[in-house]
Amino acid sequence: MNRDEAEELLKRYVKSERMLDHSIASEAVLRALARRLGRDEEKWGLAGLLHDIDIEVVEGDLARHGLEAVRILTEAGIDPEIVDAVKMHNEAVCGAARSTEFQHALAAGETVTGLIVATAFVYPDRKIASVKVKSITKRMKEKAFAASVKRENILECEKIGLPLDEFVEISLAGMRGIAGRIGL
Repeated sequence: MNRDEAEELLKRYVKSERMLDHSIASEAVLRALARRLGRDEEKWGLAGLLHDIDIEVVEGDLARHGLEAVRILTEAGIDPEIVDAVKMHNEAVCGAARSTEFQHALAAGETVTGLIVATAFVYPDRKIASVKVKSITKRMKEKAFAASVKRENILECEKIGLPLDEFVEISLAGMRGIAGRIGL
């Protein structure tokens, strides 16, 4: 499945503009990570784009989120490695811990987008272009800031061989490339 077909599939299941923006941001981060790590950019990008495909189907129920995605993506003929990474981004529903580079990259990459967006919102211009790496790493330590963002997921960047500063730099660069598309 190519990228445009994947976006069409996503839009069949996700109607919220906020969730679509999150999916596009996650795709951008995963593509940037794949480039940096010498991995398959298309595969990683599709995982970022499609990782929350079932969030509206399960009505935000995190006890089911990911399981319905497995069905949707498998029926659509999506690469099993992508399906696995999507399922494992919500490891709580799987009863297993993430163990592959791809799984860790998706969990860290999709999660950091929330912290980046929240940080951009506190800047006067509300633009990702203004956000600095140091601002993100500082916000990582502020548990009350963007409290729903799981810092432990972001720190899985270390399991793919990237220190936090470098991971944030790569993620910011990826999101800057699509900032206009998501209104930031």
